[in-house]
Amino acid sequence: MDCRFCRQKDIFKFLELGTMALANSFLTADELASVKEPAYPLDVYFCEACGLVQIGYAVPPDALFKEYIYFSSTSDLVHRHAAYLAQSFQKRFALTEDSLVVEIASNDGTVLKYFKQEGVNVLGVEPAGNIAKVAVEAGIRTHNDFFHAETARILKESHGSADVILGRHVFAHVPEIHGFVEGLSTLLAPGGVVAIEAPYLIDFVEKNEFDTVYHEHYSYLSVRAMSNLFEQYGMELFDAERVAIHGGSIIYFIGRKGAHDISPNVSRLIEEEIARGLDRKETYVAFAQRTAALKDDLLKLLHGLKESGKRVAAYGAPAKGNTLLNYCGISTDLVEYTVDKSPHKQNLYTPGTHLPVYHPDRLAQDMPDYVLLLAWNFAEEILEQQAEYRRRGGKFIVPIPAVRVIE
Repeated sequence: MDCRFCRQKDIFKFLELGTMALANSFLTADELASVKEPAYPLDVYFCEACGLVQIGYAVPPDALFKEYIYFSSTSDLVHRHAAYLAQSFQKRFALTEDSLVVEIASNDGTVLKYFKQEGVNVLGVEPAGNIAKVAVEAGIRTHNDFFHAETARILKESHGSADVILGRHVFAHVPEIHGFVEGLSTLLAPGGVVAIEAPYLIDFVEKNEFDTVYHEHYSYLSVRAMSNLFEQYGMELFDAERVAIHGGSIIYFIGRKGAHDISPNVSRLIEEEIARGLDRKETYVAFAQRTAALKDDLLKLLHGLKESGKRVAAYGAPAKGNTLLNYCGISTDLVEYTVDKSPHKQNLYTPGTHLPVYHPDRLAQDMPDYVLLLAWNFAEEILEQQAEYRRRGGKFIVPIPAVRVIE
């Protein structure tokens, strides 16, 4: 296959996770009995030329995002991070009531609410109709469509240029990236800033975050790859900030060429990526080997617990959890059910493995011996919420970056 960023041919495949159902396509009880789930290959590639890590098979976005089940507002950590973004951006970029902040893939408007509280003019762009409706009802002006070059022209004509374009955990979800970047260039004000937040490739590799691979995530980003991409469009990466959310993310700050001073963070991070081997095939081969070993370790633990008469449930129904469950072949024979705070997932069944999803209160009521923490990126928040379950002897299994038990 060709690289999505630089179009290099015959890029290197290093990881095969198998054929999987879509990670956010949960099933009702009726669908469980009557619907044959579509499944697609999930393989991961590395481009030596530009540094991009990416999946191979691209499921059409309409199949993934027109109706969506992830709502930002269900996480306390997302709210704290949103407040930080709004306050820090307002100060750093001198945003006023005359400024326009556009968020692409704005979800239910959670992040834009905090910018609005800072007195900034906001506009969301959200392709999922069910989620865009929730945002509008919450008072966040939202354009219901995918973002691409034509969308950008429509928005510019109706709302003017954007002083800040924010894309949180959406850039990696775009299969045809060049039309998206063209849209950013069209909508951005001359001195404006594009801020793209995404999981960082260093964390992905070094923390063995293979479960963050699913069909919605077409790309796994690095400073080197992003710099190479935006140079093709007369834009440049002028700063980057690492943040802890979602297991280790990074915010890329991009502007028109020459519009902003270049931070030493850019060259420093590229040098660090190369020093850690992110430019070499061998690094990704070792990653695949660690992934296979983790699968073996987790299955050995779960089978051992079952043989000793212990009951295991799970916490969380995130997309990453469904990758882990399907790759490892974990179904209700090893894990009885999972729980999740999102009412939009409760009383449904996980794709592929068909674990029933319940309210988190069930853990303290039912007291399984162990809970597999599928939403490990919110571990601190979840462990605090489940203090009663833990006080009564419940234990958590954390699968990433290596399998461990927390009592």
